Amino acid sequence: MKKLSLGVAALILSLLLVVSSFAMGPERDKKAIVLAGFGTSYPSALVAITNIKDVVQKAFPKVKVKLAFTSNIIRNIWHGRQNDKKFLSKNKNIPKEILYVKGPLATIADLQDEGYNIIIVQPTHIYYGEEYTDLTAYVNGLNSIKTIKAKFMPFKKLVLGRPLLGKCGTSYDYHEDLIPAAKALAPDVALAKKNHAALVYMGHGNEYYSTGAYIEFQQTLRKMYPDIKILVGTVEGYPSLDNVVSGLTHTGTKKVVLKPFMIVAGDHANNDMAGDEDDSWKMVIKSKGIKVITVIHGIGENPKIADIYVVHIKNVAKDNQIKL
Repeated sequence: MKKLSLGVAALILSLLLVVSSFAMGPERDKKAIVLAGFGTSYPSALVAITNIKDVVQKAFPKVKVKLAFTSNIIRNIWHGRQNDKKFLSKNKNIPKEILYVKGPLATIADLQDEGYNIIIVQPTHIYYGEEYTDLTAYVNGLNSIKTIKAKFMPFKKLVLGRPLLGKCGTSYDYHEDLIPAAKALAPDVALAKKNHAALVYMGHGNEYYSTGAYIEFQQTLRKMYPDIKILVGTVEGYPSLDNVVSGLTHTGTKKVVLKPFMIVAGDHANNDMAGDEDDSWKMVIKSKGIKVITVIHGIGENPKIADIYVVHIKNVAKDNQIKL
């Protein structure tokens, strides 16, 4: 009788386990977001990157968010600082994730190895240029992997969001992406107004792709803020510093607020834009008798800019039936 009771108890326990497993359903998907950007070697500029990550993590508290730097040079600089006691003693608040930061491919591979099978790669690039094209190639390459058995596919879904100013194509009209980005820069416009100055942005640009997006964005800004003079130039490509200076002198501008139109205020902002060398944007503009107020803060420090990346993540998730 005792044996029978034990047998019945064991049967009931087995049934309960089966029912429980059915109730739980299949194994839950593990989801992650990779924020991929060029990166920066400037500790002071990291605030822009960590701001974007914090905003994204707050928007998706149940999803793992990782950073990835696309620049080999920048990653190597940080890796070289891992055991630099002098640097670390002066920069005690550097996140460990930055010191050990990896590229997009390695970051995605690490997540896949940890069991994450649904991954959204969200670029923090400004527009559809060289870096975004390369990142697209990485994601497409990984998605081209086909295993004999479907269950051994490395990813259930691996998708790529669009940059700040959108991208070419019919899914999302990039003209409409220009508008929230322009709205987010209202504080810069207010600063220029307060100083009775024109607003000049220095973007990075590109030698291999059209940089027409900067011109279109300049026009969007001018239309949105018609009572202030706004010019956007690039370090590489068109419009150049010469174009900016020509516009300033042609309109008789006497004062400008000069700021990077880049996610971080790193090397380009500190040297190409605000440096004391004769060929920096600040010095060239000053040589024309124009007073220059430099603002060394990347637009990634602006929470409204970070919010745009959150929207782009939500868009690509919805498009691919991913619940975050």
